[in-house]
Amino acid sequence: MPFELFIGLRYLRAKRKSTFISLITLISVAGVALGVMALIIVLAVMTGFEEDLKEKILGTNAHVVILSTSGAMDDYHPLLDKVRKMDGVVAATPFIYNQVMLSSGRNVSGVVLRGIDVATDAKVTNLHKSMVEGNLQKLEDPTAKTPGVVVGKELAKNLGLFVGDTIDVISPMGNITPFGMMPKLRHFKLVGIFNTGMFEYDSTLAYVSLDEAQQFLGMGDVVTGVQLKVRDVYKTGALVQKLNSTLGPSYHARDWMQMNKNILFALKTEKSVMFVILTLIVLVAAFGIASTLFMVVMEKTRDIAILKSMGATSRSIMRIFVFEGVIIGVFGTAVGVLSGLLVALNLEPIVGFIQRMTGFELFSKDIYYLDHFPSRVIPSDVLLISVTAVLISFIATLYPSWAASRMAPAEALRYE
Repeated sequence: MPFELFIGLRYLRAKRKSTFISLITLISVAGVALGVMALIIVLAVMTGFEEDLKEKILGTNAHVVILSTSGAMDDYHPLLDKVRKMDGVVAATPFIYNQVMLSSGRNVSGVVLRGIDVATDAKVTNLHKSMVEGNLQKLEDPTAKTPGVVVGKELAKNLGLFVGDTIDVISPMGNITPFGMMPKLRHFKLVGIFNTGMFEYDSTLAYVSLDEAQQFLGMGDVVTGVQLKVRDVYKTGALVQKLNSTLGPSYHARDWMQMNKNILFALKTEKSVMFVILTLIVLVAAFGIASTLFMVVMEKTRDIAILKSMGATSRSIMRIFVFEGVIIGVFGTAVGVLSGLLVALNLEPIVGFIQRMTGFELFSKDIYYLDHFPSRVIPSDVLLISVTAVLISFIATLYPSWAASRMAPAEALRYE
């Protein structure tokens, strides 16, 4: 063990005459630990929210959407066969997208009507997994006298609908009569209710079969576009470029990141800002480390003079106090990492326990639309936090250590 490290460890031990300095040292350790713990917990929660949001977006929407630049897509069968053979594509399905009105007799709501091929849509989206009532397969029931429709949980609540009720679907693009454009109306039967966990989707989406949507909207054998499911959702950018170059100017492909870039950018920015803000806690603790070292230097003035008289170099003196400060930072970081991981990995039970003990619901499901409290620890985030905390602690030691190394033995012993 280098003698500088040995002396630095000796200086950290509590003595009767340096109890106050030891208390300041403990406060510095606690400050570093608190900052590291807060960073790990907050970043884990924000990462959990981000992953939960991505899962909900990808559960309802496809990974890649191909649209026609001319509007409607009437030659989608050859396109489906072509894209299904491309590397990285798992499945493909056609869809229709249009805005309509839903009327339950008591209430009216504007929604987005989606026509889907039930058999192939299950291979692309997770809508079938989001069903809470009814059955998605009933959209293509050939024995049904009234065509089926599936709506979101919030939309059903707003319209006062239950499975089995009859809904009027009204399209503003109706028939031309001598009296002008008359809206087209058709009766549908509610055969299912889904819950994706996203209020925007559950309150504005309604699904019918592809054939029924084509007949109701008078589109013939035409669709709005084609949806794709890919093998790697984080490599859709390269696939989109390949699709745009291969399919030509008649088609335009977009991935899920482009379609949701605003909310994903906001989450990423918020996470970065929170990292910077919470790092200030570690900076405050670093000032505590610097203060501790200044007081230790003042107390150990005679020791420094004796060490220099015995042949210790200025660099060795500086290393003694650098080691001391870094040890404080490393110990505080270790305590913060362990406590932060303990809380972040058990956050949902901890929140549940607090709610049971206090009777106060921290995150109401009706407001935040969460069925659980997401938290995900990423090892790279923990490593970045740990390195940042130790680096800040190291920087805080430089000036006090340099000041100690510049001390002259004669001056230090003059008043001893």
